[in-house]
Amino acid sequence: MTDKAAPLWRQIAERLRHEIAEGAQPGDRLPTETRLAVRFGVNRHTVRRALAALADDGLVHARRGAGVFVAARPTEYPLTRRMRFHNALSATGRNPGRRVLSVDRAAASAAEAEALRLAAFAPVLRVEGLTLSDGMVIGHFRSAFPGERLAAMETPLRDGRGVTESLALCGVTDHLRAWTRLTALAADPLMAGHLNVRPGAPVMRAESVNVDPEGLPVEYGIAHFAGERVTLTVVPD
Repeated sequence: MTDKAAPLWRQIAERLRHEIAEGAQPGDRLPTETRLAVRFGVNRHTVRRALAALADDGLVHARRGAGVFVAARPTEYPLTRRMRFHNALSATGRNPGRRVLSVDRAAASAAEAEALRLAAFAPVLRVEGLTLSDGMVIGHFRSAFPGERLAAMETPLRDGRGVTESLALCGVTDHLRAWTRLTALAADPLMAGHLNVRPGAPVMRAESVNVDPEGLPVEYGIAHFAGERVTLTVVPD
């Protein structure tokens, strides 16, 4: 039951929350802010605040230029030592996808050189892209690889092949997660654009290093996940 003493935006949020629970399906589009404002007899700012509260709770998500939609059940993403994005999502019944935005060579940043145990400004191969679950963007990633040792990765990565397959073509037939560092953040405008969320929305930053069976670093990565769309679970091996 809606608390009549609560602020109007909270009353609207509770009403919409109830309606979503009563039978809305993931992907259903909510009425526009204008229509909701007319329905509840309030201004659009009040409606916008109510929708933001629902988004923070993971019940809806906004797509730029398309509207606000009922959110799907968050994707379960287990963090294990043998991380394989495709296999991890497939095991939960999801259809994984990957969209490469760029592949380039550059001098290693200080963080990349330290993580990959390279000399200062040594060449690295960088790949940036988006991860998808059932066609929806759930994350943005940027990885760096030792540019000299793994130079042959460039072509398969540009062709859209995955990291595991590209590493195998360089003779790295297995790799393990050495460490992962998780940090909760608010999305800046750039990351909000990548993830199709509003600026300030909660995101999870995962910084990690993968190593080959001999313990040599082969990948340093930073990924950002949309907080409302992903549940990260640390799984001990």
